Amino acid sequence: MKIQGQIVDIQTKRIYKGEITIVNRKITAIQEQAHNVNHYILPGFIDAHIHIESSMLVPSEFAKLAVKHGTVSTVSDPHEIANVLGVEGVEFMIENGKQVPFKFNFGAPSCVPATNFESAGAVIDSNGIKSLLENPDIKYLAEMMNYPGVLFDDDEVMKKIAWAKYYNKPVDGHAPGLRGEDISKYINVGISTDHECFSYEEALEKLQKGMKILIREGSAAKNFEALIDLLPTHFKNMMFCSDDKHPDDLIIGHINTLCARAIAKGMDVFKVLQVACINPVKHYSLDVGLLHVGDDADFIVVEDLKDFKTLQTYVNGDLVFNKDESLFKQVAFKNLNNFNCNKKEVLDFRVASSTKHIRVIEAIEGQLVTNELIEKATIIDGNLVSNTDKDILKITVVNRYHPDSYLNQKPAIAFIKNFGLKEGAIASSVGHDSHNIIAVGVSDEAICKAVNLIIENKGGICAISNSEEKIVPLPVAGIMSDKDGEVIGKQYAELDKMAKTLGSKLNAPYMTLSFMALLVIPSIKLSDKGLFNGTDFKFTPLEL
Repeated sequence: MKIQGQIVDIQTKRIYKGEITIVNRKITAIQEQAHNVNHYILPGFIDAHIHIESSMLVPSEFAKLAVKHGTVSTVSDPHEIANVLGVEGVEFMIENGKQVPFKFNFGAPSCVPATNFESAGAVIDSNGIKSLLENPDIKYLAEMMNYPGVLFDDDEVMKKIAWAKYYNKPVDGHAPGLRGEDISKYINVGISTDHECFSYEEALEKLQKGMKILIREGSAAKNFEALIDLLPTHFKNMMFCSDDKHPDDLIIGHINTLCARAIAKGMDVFKVLQVACINPVKHYSLDVGLLHVGDDADFIVVEDLKDFKTLQTYVNGDLVFNKDESLFKQVAFKNLNNFNCNKKEVLDFRVASSTKHIRVIEAIEGQLVTNELIEKATIIDGNLVSNTDKDILKITVVNRYHPDSYLNQKPAIAFIKNFGLKEGAIASSVGHDSHNIIAVGVSDEAICKAVNLIIENKGGICAISNSEEKIVPLPVAGIMSDKDGEVIGKQYAELDKMAKTLGSKLNAPYMTLSFMALLVIPSIKLSDKGLFNGTDFKFTPLEL
């Protein structure tokens, strides 16, 4: 097979008219040759850190959407499904991904459970990490979120990092806001990347100390604008990533859109493409071709080097996307889940109180970090309730792994600002990291109804109004659909629209909701066990 176009050689910083010859999945020749073909051929894009599960799609369905945007590979942390199903979940992701012509590169999830302050569905200890790292399909030790464990030399944490070094596999980082001596110690144990920087100064310090910095632009956390000005100087040590990408956003674009935004800022195309295509392959030693003779034939054909509209995507010489159509077959698989939760009653969400003030989580648009606010309590009939006028709404996290008769555990309750709901409630069983049920609403009744809709379906995301209820079921581990990606993307978009009709002003209300249980990101979050201070790493009382 031969393909003509303007060939983009990123590493020699050269563009020329040429022809590529492909034999048995490999590039056997690249010849400079005059022709009238004006589209561009370049290495495929790579998402350098993503949780496939956050697309609510299994890997094979994720790939069908990603190749439309020129993505040929991902560096994927199966942390989410691992917190539900353990090693079995990781193995499911690997095997499902192998059924399609796309290059998934999965890591060994380092933090299952993410903390000891929440209930997860599984545990992967250092022995489990060793077993995973022995597998050639596992390419790295995934993000070490337990940075306090690193700083305080926790035995299990250090054993996990030691096994990664033993198998000569990179260790990914997760160190939001870590600076000074703390970040120096974190780096010195062998942690090589960070995707959690939310300021230029933080990212610059980490770069100067030897870390690779990932510019993250996901559905909820958006750090592109804060970090992109580092690229012209530090392009050799940066990568692009999504971290978490909801299906409606994945339909619209992927890493290609970050390239287009960088080019629109006047940045050098070769530097931008090195970040998007080359650096992940080099850092993680990926089996992904870079458009050289002898490489796997992994490349894309784009209309121009401005918008990067993808015309064709090739993986191992196979044409997997052509003229707006993914050429993948549907993959059959067995649904796995871990959902064992009794339906709730309205009284379960009541908080008897006479307090004057409460702690409130302040959700911040486009960020995973939150602020802690102290606000006046609203009490009706001795019950702490939502105050829609002040946009202070009740939020709950419900353990989904054990019925109440087993743990005798009531739903955890707190309050949150900036969700903006004026009616009803929204809920989800996508609740990072442990994926318990999380819901926010204007009344105990609405919250209870939304939570029970999730329980009835053994996983999903839903919205409840005074007259309507809508759910997208997620029967795979309670966090992914078993349906076509395009269908789920459209259903999710409809649900997102309903949440906004209920009053939410957030760009991605469901993605933001899912991160309100993410304890390892400061400042204040909610687990199924209670309100948690992520800065001090300890529980904190709701009432003052």
